Amino acid sequence: MLAIVTSHPIQYQAALWRALAAADVKFEVWFLTPHAVKPSFDREFGQTFAWDTDLLSGYPHRFLPVKSGWQLNRFRGVQIERSWSGLLREHGVTHLWVEGWRFATLWQAVFAAHRAGLEVWLRGESHDLQPERGLKHMLKRLLLARLFARVDHFLFIGTANRRFYRTHGIPESRLAPAPYCIDHDGFSRTTKALRGQRVDLRRRWQVPDDAWCVLFCGKLIAKKRPLDLVAAAAQARLANGRPLHLLFVGDGQLRAEVEAALTAPGAPGATMAGFLNQKDIPAALVAADCLVLPSDYGETWGLVVNEALAAGLPSIVSDRCGCAADLAAPQGAAHVFPCGDVAALARSLATVAAHPPSPDTLSNLGEAHAPARTAQTVASLLAAHHT
Repeated sequence: MLAIVTSHPIQYQAALWRALAAADVKFEVWFLTPHAVKPSFDREFGQTFAWDTDLLSGYPHRFLPVKSGWQLNRFRGVQIERSWSGLLREHGVTHLWVEGWRFATLWQAVFAAHRAGLEVWLRGESHDLQPERGLKHMLKRLLLARLFARVDHFLFIGTANRRFYRTHGIPESRLAPAPYCIDHDGFSRTTKALRGQRVDLRRRWQVPDDAWCVLFCGKLIAKKRPLDLVAAAAQARLANGRPLHLLFVGDGQLRAEVEAALTAPGAPGATMAGFLNQKDIPAALVAADCLVLPSDYGETWGLVVNEALAAGLPSIVSDRCGCAADLAAPQGAAHVFPCGDVAALARSLATVAAHPPSPDTLSNLGEAHAPARTAQTVASLLAAHHT
């Protein structure tokens, strides 16, 4: 059996686990915590919430017994009450898939599985876009080398993630494609059903009928750089004098600064929608004309861009986002801009407003990153192991 260990039920991952079940893969997802299934405090959103979608049905799973007082923001913040060796043996695990290496217990799981002679797979989000310098990065590379030496296959989520593994000396033979994904079909169906309500949805968020609406959807925190979008929108000049309107979906530490910037002279028209749960995100996508993700290096991917593609919405992202090469660049040169370059982002806004990519381009990109792609890889790896 394939056991998949991950921190908690995640809305983006649930579709992947269901795709594996549909492909008749024998597996079980092992969750370390119930974060976001039960109401939990999110430090960056600054509030307690639980996702409003079903994250647990349609695939086999269990919650591992962990010690109380767990914390997802600490390396040693989650500790299981059983030994990994015992758990792997008790459940007849033959393959172990570990989601990332952010917790010490995930490292322990890899080491235990390797000692037991099991095949180990690893899927992480890290990319090679941020320069690595200094003693801290050197030490990190040495530690990761110990972990990576015990992994048989690395499931890479995209181009920058694949390059990351290559720079750490991982040969091509140990790399397998697992494109980062969302519930592409579900998002596509939902947004198509909402398109007839687009006028009403725009009015719900005070978006003028003639405006080109740019959506920012994420936490209002430093690494997301929402203030760059405000500044760029103030500079952008759209063809025929068309007005530009910003729709901010999300909350966080920078909310007051964003609101202040939007009241400054020359600021663009904007709506602060606040935090929206998963069921309301498709409505925001349908109301908008373009998504912008201006994030810094901390944006290891940017799954909101996958959501935009499923909704038929073009995206503009910074060159420091992990998804830039895979999801934005294929839409056109203007869809990737140098992070922090407000003038370049303003030019991109004007260009994309005048020349958006074709619907077929967006649809093909989204489908190439659907969960079924990873399910195919998993089935192939398991089949190869038994031949």
